[in-house]
Amino acid sequence: MSNAIQWVRSLIFNIQMYVAMLVVGVIYTPAAIISADGAVAACHAYCRYIRWSAGWMIGLKCEIRGEPPSDEVMVAPKHQSFLDVLMIYGAMPRGKFIFKAILKYAPIIGQFGLRIGCIPVDRGKRGVAIKQMVADVQAGRARAGQLIIYPQGTRIAPGVKAPYKIGTGALYRELGQPVVPVATNVGVFWPKRGVMRKQGTAVFEFLPRIEPGLEVAEFMRRLEDEIETASDRLNKEAGFDG
Repeated sequence: MSNAIQWVRSLIFNIQMYVAMLVVGVIYTPAAIISADGAVAACHAYCRYIRWSAGWMIGLKCEIRGEPPSDEVMVAPKHQSFLDVLMIYGAMPRGKFIFKAILKYAPIIGQFGLRIGCIPVDRGKRGVAIKQMVADVQAGRARAGQLIIYPQGTRIAPGVKAPYKIGTGALYRELGQPVVPVATNVGVFWPKRGVMRKQGTAVFEFLPRIEPGLEVAEFMRRLEDEIETASDRLNKEAGFDG
């Protein structure tokens, strides 16, 4: 019975989450048209709302550990669910994602994403995509902020191993910026697919930054080791033993 009740609560939460996105998008559209700051304010407001509503509607609390960056750096998070997108963005003053090009056509997400400085990338061919990422990021560096790139490129469930893609290393080499790894256990509570959301505390941990200057291979090895080690620790803390 308790699982059935939690499933219903999760369904209601999921529905209202997208309704809230529409409402926030409509309310903030005039401000977003006037200034990119208006779009940033809208995204932060939505992140705060989801964190608040998740706490009382489905019993899922969110905890931020470590020091979220406020300067111009790259941020490389573990990606397990839509919630980590919101929590990581909401923790920083001026985040901007590298995201799949198709998302720029998504209602609200696409328009506001482009307005806050997100960079769409066509991932059809890896070599072309990497060059495009570097060129687009360099062209947009005048807009200060925290560049967020998911090093595995997609959502990966807890306990599943997947390769880290070289695009993050290419940006690290070309941009010469520090990289802040981020670990999480949110996938234990909010899976990649399905309606069910579990009760508990999802942790998002900003790890010590990796300074520029390493060889790409060494950087990639260190990035993967630090994110995976910390995420495995957080998964175990959440009761996941897979």
